[in-house]
Amino acid sequence: MPIFVILIVFSLSFYLYYKIKYFRSKKPMERKWISAKSSIALGSFVFFFAINQFFIHRSTVSLIVGIVLLLVGAGSIWAGYRAHRYYFPLAVKEAEETK
Repeated sequence: MPIFVILIVFSLSFYLYYKIKYFRSKKPMERKWISAKSSIALGSFVFFFAINQFFIHRSTVSLIVGIVLLLVGAGSIWAGYRAHRYYFPLAVKEAEETK
């Protein structure tokens, strides 16, 4: 399915963008916030890759690997979202203090 290929490319692009931004940042809370966003992007990459795997191959091994990748991707998205919710107010506060 071409839509999943597009979503995979976008999520991988966002992951690389956030990782570069992470290494360029100097503030600790901002770094953790950006790391949470990159975790969401990487989780979405794995998640969409697993969904795409279901449509390409139809074997038992492919199904098992796809389910495992689906769970890992969803867990990474969930953990990244929770970290994003936690670190975002702290990053905003840190940015206001350094002005």
